[in-house]
Amino acid sequence: MKAIRRFTVRTVLPEPIAPLARLANNLRWSWHLPTRQLFESLHPVLWDKSRHDPVALLGAISGEEFRAMARDEDVVARVQTAAADLDRYLTEPRWYQSLNGDAPERIAYFSPEFGITEVLPQYSGGLGILAGDHLKSASDLGVPLVGVGLLYQAGYFKQSLSRDAWQQETYPVLDPDNLPLTLLREEDGMPVTVRLPLPHGRQLLAQIWRAEVGRVPLLLLDSNVPGNDDAARGITDRLYGGGGDHRLQQELLLGMGGVKALRAYARLTGTSAPEVFHTNEGHAGFLGIERIRELMAGQGLSWDEALTAGRASTVFTTHTPVAAGIDRFELAQIEHFFRAGLAPGVPVDRILDLGRENYDGGDPGKFNMAVMGLRLAQRANGVAKLHGEVSRGMFAGLWPGFEKSEVPIGSVTNGVHVPTWVDSSIGTLARDAFGPEAESLGRWDLAYNVPDETLWALRRELRGKLVADVRRRLRSSWKKRGAADAELGWTDGVLDPDILTIGFARRVPTYKRLTLMLRDPERLRRILLHPEHPVQLVIAGKSHPADDAGKKMIQDLVHFTDDPEVRHRIVFLPNYDIAMARTLFPGCDVWLNNPLRPLEACGTSGMKAAINGSLNLSVLDGWWDEMYDGENGWAIPTANNGASPEERDDIEAAALYELLETQVAPRFYGAALSTDAGAAGPSSADEDGLPTAWISMIKHTLAHLGPAVSADRMVKDYVSGLYTPAAVSGRDAAEDGYALAKDLAAYAERVRASWPGVHVEHVDSSGVSESPQIGDTLTVNSYVALDGLTPEEVRVTAAYGRAGHDDRIKDPRSVDLDPVEDLGGGRWLFRGTIPVDRSGAFGYTVRIFPRHEGLASSAELGLVVNA
Repeated sequence: MKAIRRFTVRTVLPEPIAPLARLANNLRWSWHLPTRQLFESLHPVLWDKSRHDPVALLGAISGEEFRAMARDEDVVARVQTAAADLDRYLTEPRWYQSLNGDAPERIAYFSPEFGITEVLPQYSGGLGILAGDHLKSASDLGVPLVGVGLLYQAGYFKQSLSRDAWQQETYPVLDPDNLPLTLLREEDGMPVTVRLPLPHGRQLLAQIWRAEVGRVPLLLLDSNVPGNDDAARGITDRLYGGGGDHRLQQELLLGMGGVKALRAYARLTGTSAPEVFHTNEGHAGFLGIERIRELMAGQGLSWDEALTAGRASTVFTTHTPVAAGIDRFELAQIEHFFRAGLAPGVPVDRILDLGRENYDGGDPGKFNMAVMGLRLAQRANGVAKLHGEVSRGMFAGLWPGFEKSEVPIGSVTNGVHVPTWVDSSIGTLARDAFGPEAESLGRWDLAYNVPDETLWALRRELRGKLVADVRRRLRSSWKKRGAADAELGWTDGVLDPDILTIGFARRVPTYKRLTLMLRDPERLRRILLHPEHPVQLVIAGKSHPADDAGKKMIQDLVHFTDDPEVRHRIVFLPNYDIAMARTLFPGCDVWLNNPLRPLEACGTSGMKAAINGSLNLSVLDGWWDEMYDGENGWAIPTANNGASPEERDDIEAAALYELLETQVAPRFYGAALSTDAGAAGPSSADEDGLPTAWISMIKHTLAHLGPAVSADRMVKDYVSGLYTPAAVSGRDAAEDGYALAKDLAAYAERVRASWPGVHVEHVDSSGVSESPQIGDTLTVNSYVALDGLTPEEVRVTAAYGRAGHDDRIKDPRSVDLDPVEDLGGGRWLFRGTIPVDRSGAFGYTVRIFPRHEGLASSAELGLVVNA
């Protein structure tokens, strides 16, 4: 019979082992091996059945077993030791506590998804995993971050395959009471709720669940509450579920509701309010509207003043180099919701202008969430150096007249949380070989001191774990496809722990080219079955439920892997998640990545492989473009000759095959490598048969990429380059009753009104002979009209450098010109000197920018005059 109501009863633990509840509910266990080992030791069988979920484990152990544990002095001692260790971790000063007073007291980090552990499935791919790693490293470093997201009733979908290899999606409903979450409650015990008004007199209520990610609280809003109608209850049903109004309401709740949740959390816990707001992708951009509403209502600021004050302390990170990946809504759709009173007192027309694509190449009828994010933040960044460059090109229309290099979007290259993604056996090796402090001090360079045979044996051990996991998962997948046990004996021989293993796992949009490896199926077959240098491939990935092109790619690949001739060498594993990744990244010798360049923003999966000693084989895109050095893997050449899409894929697939056949596989097996078409180089194997050249590449990868791809490095970069400057700007803007924000807003209005009349009338120069030489000094005189602005309100510069055939200045430098004479009528003479510091064609020009102490860059207002 079926229950009409279901609820979860939590176990009451005996006092001696009561700290187990706290240990289970702080997600530090997801990256802290000793805590996981403690839970496993309590009941190994139930630990496996609970899928390594401490909360589920405690719910499955009987009261009698708990009482027996409480009488066991050894168990009690280990529980108390673990609890004391957690207390130290949560309270002791860490890296952030050593910084000066400019660092922010608290930072709010908004993201639509967070990938922290498979136990809390609130992520779909790289964006969520990155957000989870950001929180974990912030915790380890002591950064006072608070995360804000949504709690999805079904999370992201679970993936399986039909008999014909078509992706199937299911959405298991999550019970928050069975998750490591606590409900935020008022002092009287009632759940805290936030409220957003909706059109037609409806409302959207949400309660707030709190997850403890080490030292970092994560607030997750949940609309499945009494008081909402059925449609409103379903707003947080699925991650990226639905479209149109449903998606918009998710983003309104995340942004505006998230700010309200932060205010309630600060009120109830007594913690400080955030000084900096970090918008992780455009989905959370509406947080800026709620902050403007607060400033207008609470501080009496005008729209322009509130916008200026809010921008000063906001950081926006864009994660996509693909325009199709940005959320866009109809302007009328946005207007419909805000006319319902979402932001009382805030002019709706000005809200619409924030996201309006009113620039060359834009659609003025669309509301673009990334554009709004950029206009609401004084500081913005991409997630790799190349992605920063691509983003400056994507959004250059917002800064007309500026060079792409001047668009104020920087970059902070993503990183991965090492304790989460590095295999425990690597940490054990470091501790055993070099002492307990080697791991905590990040001594990646000690990899060079590991004996070759030890490292090679470890790599085989990790490969063996992957092989065992693949066989188990593949058998389960085939059973879901309808196969009988009697048909599946072959799965026991899939893969080989002594064969070169290549991994490829990620989301499956078309630009990531899951099936590039199938471009020449017969050549791939020969590579897999090579008699001396065989290769095996482990592939995983989910396609968005609405992406039939991605699903077709999966189907085509799986049809190839089903071939009895090669199915022992190439497998596709459904339902790629954090649990699968824990054996996949360490077990692969090579990590493959072949997106269309430059459409990969960062691609952190290759970083996770690298910290486990895997080598990367990748197109020079994302992080690999800046960190490939010729010794940590291989770069797949790209077709940059204007080839058609078909020709490009043919060229790049052929380059991939060539690398596998002539470089990657021979080096793995210690064979002689060809230095050119007809000559052989020295053998890369030693007298014991170890592939010394390969092992050398592993050591180099660990020593050099280990610290570079760490999320600790990434978070420190955010703190120094973005969070601290944003905190300082926010404080300055708010000081003395928001005096600076008011002044900057008034200045911006005045300078925009005058700017059409600002121009360079004439430029002349002197100081060089008819035959200029390096070392000469050029004096530049610029006669400018300022149309009522003062010389102190503008910055006049001379940009100079090598001039190309088109007269464009390459890699320009600039010097400021000083006002030297008032010519009357708003006209001024500015003068300065330029060093002639290079030979060849030399050029210069004069430019005018706004100048104000509250501006973070000369490009911030999007105003420039070029001579």
